[in-house]
Amino acid sequence: MNKKELEERLINFAVLIIEIANDLPNTKVGNHLSGQLVRSGTSSALNYGEAQSGESRKDFIHKIKIVLKELRETIICLKIIDRTKLLNLTEKIQSALRENDELI
Repeated sequence: MNKKELEERLINFAVLIIEIANDLPNTKVGNHLSGQLVRSGTSSALNYGEAQSGESRKDFIHKIKIVLKELRETIICLKIIDRTKLLNLTEKIQSALRENDELI
């Protein structure tokens, strides 16, 4: 996979995360997890874009590590949402979990 393909996958993943977050219930827990999910799930694509302009190899590596950190945070959040049954969108969450795992 080249860098453009990875960028597209990360952008598509961010869109999927936004869709899931928008479907979460308007409750204290739903709002908390929604906000957390949007922050971590979209920042991986944004940080990947920033990494492409790294000032040095070391800077690039550092930014890619941030991408991985955000993806790991997102997968935990998705697992919490799945296990608490906050959504009835099991297939959509499972799809996001698979893609998240592959991106990591």
